[in-house]
Amino acid sequence: MGVFTYESEVVTAIPPAKMFKACILDADELVPKIVPQAYKSVEYIQGNGEPGSIRKVTFGEGSQFSSMKQKVEALDKENFAYSYSVIEGDPLMNTLEKITYEIKLEPCQDGGSLCKTTSKYYPIGDLEIKEEGIKAGKEKALGLFKAIEAYLLANPHAY
Repeated sequence: MGVFTYESEVVTAIPPAKMFKACILDADELVPKIVPQAYKSVEYIQGNGEPGSIRKVTFGEGSQFSSMKQKVEALDKENFAYSYSVIEGDPLMNTLEKITYEIKLEPCQDGGSLCKTTSKYYPIGDLEIKEEGIKAGKEKALGLFKAIEAYLLANPHAY
């Protein structure tokens, strides 16, 4: 078929620099700590988080998936932009070549931030991807984002 693109936006009261540090730069340590059912562990197989790095994510108890490998595509700390691809593992469900996520945090007038996410799904062969098929994954990603937001609001001096 072709690449299926899904775009979403979420507003948070957390400023972009703080949210970017927690969600992107420190997520490998923070997510297993505050949402252990999401990620059990994250380990770098290649690199240290810069573009080209590959990391293995092991999902937590109760997840429908066991693990995945991600490749960091781009990291722009000054403009709060990040891109990575899921290149291997259960979330691809043997139907996708890869999934690429592009994340950009922008400042809002109230001091918070707007998180813009573009997800691109690359099917194997002629598989047609429909929005309903990716809704559950999007809801889990939003839940993870909201959990990090709640942690930062409850621990304002953590970052």
